Amino acid sequence: MSTPKPRRTTKNRPIYSLSALRALALHAQGLGTPPTASPTHERIFGVVDQLGCVQIDTLQMVHRSQYLCLFSRVGRYDPAHLDQVAFGTDGKGTDRQLFEYWLKEACLIPLKDYRYRLPLMRQFREGRNKWWETWAEKDENRALVGHVRTRIEAEGALRASDFEDKRHRGGSWWNWKPAKIALERLYNIGETMVTRREKFQRVYDLQERVLPTWVDTSEPTPEAMRRFLILRGARALGVCKPDHASDYLRVKRPEGRGIIRDLIETGELVTVQGSVMGGKEETLIVHRDNLPTLEAIAEGSLHAEHTTFLTPFDNLFWATRRDELFWGFTQTLECYKPAPQRRWGYFSLPILYRDALIGRFDPKLERKTKVLILRALHLEPDITITEPMIAAIAEAMRDFMAFHGAETLTIEASYPPAFGAALRTEMSDHSKESGGGKAKKTKKA
Repeated sequence: MSTPKPRRTTKNRPIYSLSALRALALHAQGLGTPPTASPTHERIFGVVDQLGCVQIDTLQMVHRSQYLCLFSRVGRYDPAHLDQVAFGTDGKGTDRQLFEYWLKEACLIPLKDYRYRLPLMRQFREGRNKWWETWAEKDENRALVGHVRTRIEAEGALRASDFEDKRHRGGSWWNWKPAKIALERLYNIGETMVTRREKFQRVYDLQERVLPTWVDTSEPTPEAMRRFLILRGARALGVCKPDHASDYLRVKRPEGRGIIRDLIETGELVTVQGSVMGGKEETLIVHRDNLPTLEAIAEGSLHAEHTTFLTPFDNLFWATRRDELFWGFTQTLECYKPAPQRRWGYFSLPILYRDALIGRFDPKLERKTKVLILRALHLEPDITITEPMIAAIAEAMRDFMAFHGAETLTIEASYPPAFGAALRTEMSDHSKESGGGKAKKTKKA
């Protein structure tokens, strides 16, 4: 597969093709080539560091989103290894490399970037959010926060469930018991950190007992923080519109525009011309560290060749509407919609085939029976079903099943039906040859 060489503008500046832009975006996200290296702790940390952070989510129709994000980039691995990178391998966290805090949302973030979250912790202390400010001003709540902190100081790391209050039932935000809110207050202002998770419950301890001594705790200015986040975003995105560099790690666009102009003037960000969906030409930005990759792609020595499945929360989709700009694909999470209003499904995973987003599927893992159910399998409009594409998707599906310990694949519905039929046939043929997992037909498909 070749990448068209860039055309030249009247000012003799290259106009990079859409395929080149896609390839750069995917390589910057660790999605350009199939994984070859073993998924060691070092490799797992390297992926999180390359992305800047990985979003944590509670939904688990299959593995939770943070584990899926790593699977898309390193292939099959033990999800416990991500936990070990985050919280350490010795039970004390002395070799932890990540920490939990707010960035895009709740995220796992490299500890070396800890100092760039200190301005946000300060904002929480000084009243960033009106609800928190009102809550924290009440005498009984200040006393509760002090009580919770004293218990952690005396007893060690604690979970919300260690503060039982039978008057309050857990669940949604407005039913959170007071101690849980106090724990979140301490966490938001940086006095506590998540030292580990037990059955996905946060376990909180004092910051000084969690944070390794080597971590830089000098607080940058808010301006320096925003500059850092924008550069992080631009590097991780590969190529994007200027505002996208702000979107990636939640810098407000008006606050980011002056910084981006300055970064272009200093050469840390470079403007390029590129052809996007519909043949339109756009002025885009590239972090200077990504220029060698872009040139290798333009020269034809580097391609996008990976086929995998992406979590709905994948970092690839964090810049607003960039999926439409480069891929003509609209990533949508529909789990919060009523079932009749869903088009794609509860937790649909986009399908990446080489440099294209060609479809999505809504999975559910039946853990006891080891069955992976695709409740709906969709092919994007204008995508032609080919043997190489189906073979690549089937290979990715076998890895996905192995990652989840699934032995049987069931496709309940496919749009068009030929897509599911071709995938099912390819899976079955391979199963007969290798004696591996089975693909079952259902009436709907």
